[in-house]
Amino acid sequence: MTAKKALIVGASRGLGLGLVTALSNEGWSVIATVRDPQRADALKKLANVRVEQLDIDNLQAIKALHQRLNAEVFDLVFINAGIKGPDDQTSGSASLADIGQLFMTNSVAPINVAQAFVANIRKGDGILAFMSSRLGSVIIPNAPQLALYKASKAALNSLTNTFITQLGDERPTVLSMHPGVVKTDLSGGEGDIDVDTSIRGIVEQLKAYAGKGGHHFIDYKGQTIPW
Repeated sequence: MTAKKALIVGASRGLGLGLVTALSNEGWSVIATVRDPQRADALKKLANVRVEQLDIDNLQAIKALHQRLNAEVFDLVFINAGIKGPDDQTSGSASLADIGQLFMTNSVAPINVAQAFVANIRKGDGILAFMSSRLGSVIIPNAPQLALYKASKAALNSLTNTFITQLGDERPTVLSMHPGVVKTDLSGGEGDIDVDTSIRGIVEQLKAYAGKGGHHFIDYKGQTIPW
């Protein structure tokens, strides 16, 4: 059997690195993107992993990556890149530059990547996945200390919904995934679960949803999250 192939965007550490590691251990062939290939030693030690440089905020860099990978067919494209944003997320405290950077990286840039690579996803059982968050649900009023981050993930969910309406009937299964409250650098090391627990669940959901079609907002346990 030919090994399954994945493109994981944002893989230098945390959940992205964990996902690449898990897929590599299961025999997948993985292309993993990072901002700085000089700081990708952990990825370079993994079997069947190719490291590519990408700053997802740079549209020309996305286009250049697609040119390099245009002949590839992926069973999974998982867009994981994201940032927390400014420390003080109360109204009026963040600068225009901070807000612009947050929404560009978390909301707009992932859709730019998806637009570039959606045609490279395998027809039938291929998956396009975004690392979203339960905080992106607009009907769950929580975490005021992360108000801007919450809004950026809600914007990602909204943009994803709009994006997939443009893909026609042969669009891949699309997942907007909440990884759980994970102990990572982004969370300051605080959380309910570790990276391995989250990634085990995410991989289970990727297997379960392959070929299902539709767009699903779920967590790492497969539980549906209200939009």
